[in-house]
Amino acid sequence: MPAKRQRIQSDKLHVRKDGSKVLYSQVMVVEVGDTRHIFVAGQTPRDRDGNCVGAGDMRAQIEQVGSNIRDALEAAGATLADIVRTTTYVTDMDEYFRHQDMRMRFFADALPTSTTVQVARLSRPEFMVEIEAFAIV
Repeated sequence: MPAKRQRIQSDKLHVRKDGSKVLYSQVMVVEVGDTRHIFVAGQTPRDRDGNCVGAGDMRAQIEQVGSNIRDALEAAGATLADIVRTTTYVTDMDEYFRHQDMRMRFFADALPTSTTVQVARLSRPEFMVEIEAFAIV
């Protein structure tokens, strides 16, 4: 059975471009039979205009990232409850764990499998957290 692919760029999310060329898909939906696999690119604490939300504030950044994931899923016809896996990259593990309540605000309904990794730096120095998600509908 062939898989059908659909690339989605939500109008609620910042789209990275090089001139007029889009650099990557925010969301990729792969349909196999009646099942939709939804891959959400790593979301950083960018607002729609590409500005960093909450520089130096992990809690605010987790909230922005969670909102971005919610918006990406909505563009694909899914919800946060459909997430089955997340991968989280943080620049300070201890600070991240101080804000688990904010993470759970977005992921408690799904309670997905999760991996969290501390990294030296994300794509911009002011970013403290990035989360990618995978959902099935």
